[in-house]
Amino acid sequence: MRDFVYDQLASRVVFGAGAFDKLAAEVDRLGLSKLLVLSTPGQVKLAEEAARRLGARAGGLYPHAKMHVPIETAQAARAEARRLGADGAVAIGGGSTIGLGKAIALESGLPIVAIPTTYAGSEMTPIYGLTEGGAKKTGRDAKVLPRTVIYDPLLTLGLPAKISGPSGMNAIAHCVEALYAENANPVLSLMAEEGIRTLARSLPRIAADLGDLDARGDALYGAWLAGISLGAVGMALHHKLCHTLGGSFNLPHAETHTIVLPHAAAYNSEAAPEAMRRIAHALGGKEAATGLYDLAAAIGAPLALKEIGFQKQDLDQAAEIATRNPYYNPRPVSRDGIRRLLDDAFHGRRPG
Repeated sequence: MRDFVYDQLASRVVFGAGAFDKLAAEVDRLGLSKLLVLSTPGQVKLAEEAARRLGARAGGLYPHAKMHVPIETAQAARAEARRLGADGAVAIGGGSTIGLGKAIALESGLPIVAIPTTYAGSEMTPIYGLTEGGAKKTGRDAKVLPRTVIYDPLLTLGLPAKISGPSGMNAIAHCVEALYAENANPVLSLMAEEGIRTLARSLPRIAADLGDLDARGDALYGAWLAGISLGAVGMALHHKLCHTLGGSFNLPHAETHTIVLPHAAAYNSEAAPEAMRRIAHALGGKEAATGLYDLAAAIGAPLALKEIGFQKQDLDQAAEIATRNPYYNPRPVSRDGIRRLLDDAFHGRRPG
């Protein structure tokens, strides 16, 4: 028997096709009357639709969310919320927008209603990240956890395969690390394994048919489980590497997770055999690291850091940054080991 502590995070989840229609009712349930609606520039039309559904409850729009939440963007959004006298925010979009909502909540405590349109799972975690001076710093605070999350697979139908696949692999990464986290527990491990299984089955279906609503719903369900899993336990090597590559080299978030994940799993394979067994089982019997790589290949996701703009001459610097103040990891983190891992990820070599 293993001793453990399990902190259950409290968010209300409204799930289903057409759940977006319940936005106004959910805002009323929270007693909010002036909301700042957040999005990226590319999803401003969706933000405008959210504002239309909110009616007089919408105090304004801030469609300027950016990847990795630059501190300047966070400060500007916080100032806009203060200027409007907002009593809450609606974050509609992917991890960049939800991360911006968290940055507002971190300073002000304003409640966030999250409407995810990708599969990252950030909406279910109390984890925030801010990038300043070329470094991405993360933290945990219960007040950044969205109060209500609305999952509507209809909102993901326009998500192209090149975004859907990596987004789902990002969620799988959360599940993988939850299985070998320092504070892993049996309840979260069940959720994490189910999250991997659900995403591994749904992502190829989405790649084959972007209009498969059932597969989209399954992927959102998997993302929900992934977010819960990551939100309740600590992060390890994989997330440290991705935060380094994203924050210091401005690489796209989901694609970076997709590429690094098989190599991080390979690095930890001998040190976390039970986690690897469960990952393999969830992948249908394939060995964990190669199974993750083959899944990414099957859905047409990028497999090499060089494909997404990373430069070979930056490998040494990335290894140096990633081994400073390392996160917990089941296998000790060494600079030489991480340098080899990053080289494999740079070239896109299949583990094993």
